[in-house]
Amino acid sequence: MENFDVIIIGAGSVGVPLSMFLAEKKVRVLVIDELPSFGQGQNKAAIGGVRATHSDGSKIRVGLESIKIFSSWKSAFGDDIGWKKGGYLFPVYEERDEKMLKEMLRVQHSYGLEIKWINPEEVKELAPGINPENLRGGTYSPKDGSASPLLAINAFYRRAKRLGARFAFGERVVSVDRKGGSVCGVSTNKSRYSSPVVVNAAGAFAKEVSLLAGVDIPVRPDCHEAGICEPAETGIAPMIVDIRPQAKSKNYYFYPNSENQIVFCLTPRPPMWGTDRNSTSAFLPEVSRRMINLMPSLASLRVRRIWRGLYPMTPDGFPIVDMPKYPEGYVIAAGMCGQGFMLGPGLGKILSEIVTGRGDNKARAVIKNFRLSRNFSSEEKLK
Repeated sequence: MENFDVIIIGAGSVGVPLSMFLAEKKVRVLVIDELPSFGQGQNKAAIGGVRATHSDGSKIRVGLESIKIFSSWKSAFGDDIGWKKGGYLFPVYEERDEKMLKEMLRVQHSYGLEIKWINPEEVKELAPGINPENLRGGTYSPKDGSASPLLAINAFYRRAKRLGARFAFGERVVSVDRKGGSVCGVSTNKSRYSSPVVVNAAGAFAKEVSLLAGVDIPVRPDCHEAGICEPAETGIAPMIVDIRPQAKSKNYYFYPNSENQIVFCLTPRPPMWGTDRNSTSAFLPEVSRRMINLMPSLASLRVRRIWRGLYPMTPDGFPIVDMPKYPEGYVIAAGMCGQGFMLGPGLGKILSEIVTGRGDNKARAVIKNFRLSRNFSSEEKLK
């Protein structure tokens, strides 16, 4: 039985960058995934948006840390991960949305987020051709952006491997082993591994993994669909998020990636719970109707492909990142609510400090709102 300092269950958007930051600290780390290679779960279904524009202090601070990592990666390590600083734009057509977003600015500014309210003319400059009828303005955060989920996780994985992280693919964890009140490793369908620390970064299947450790967590997957168009010059720079709910969709969002392809996604209404990854016939007509209504110039774009991924949701839309008292050594990094790609690098860096005992109270304070013991009664306004 091999011995490690830390075992991570899940080689995805959270587990891979966490392993990299742990390996940087000379930690003997093993990442286990039942899929044949890294990033084969929900990471490859991510659309690539990276923002710190949230309504909660913990998410804002983790998001800001992620942006630092994404934006500096090429200059630091040489890998092109498709980073593009296009910003995030939330156009507003309803009075209630204007009030909510303006109230949120105070919280966002208090955590150092660069964001402002802009008038309708400024919105039109950022999004040429946007529907001007009843446009009230919007919020714009210029330092948010996007990156390629495929290129990014490949870069994180390669660096983690170079630094000494180990990966075991094609292995399913069947038990989180405990001795007394502490974890002592894991057993898979192929082997056993010893470690005093086990991190649950299992994404959509984090609840099932957590039950193996004797800890129930309120995480369940919600199905979301996305798509990508052929390259086209649209004149759009930022990710555009339309938060107006309609009968079949809560919101939708789209942006041009580093290759000028419009990438788009939609939040279904009501939620579609489960693990079905098959695309539906309802998605493209609904998202196309909404996008063309907002920006008629997009009507001629040709869709290249669509896909469906899973959002590991919590009741309030905030992640669960915590270390329960029992069993000691068990770490939860789950319930990213579809934002694992954008939060993963920042969370990995912060959590690596805490897991190794090198993080001070400041590091723990960053994730204080992600505790499992919270009442889950609040709601993330921009989830």
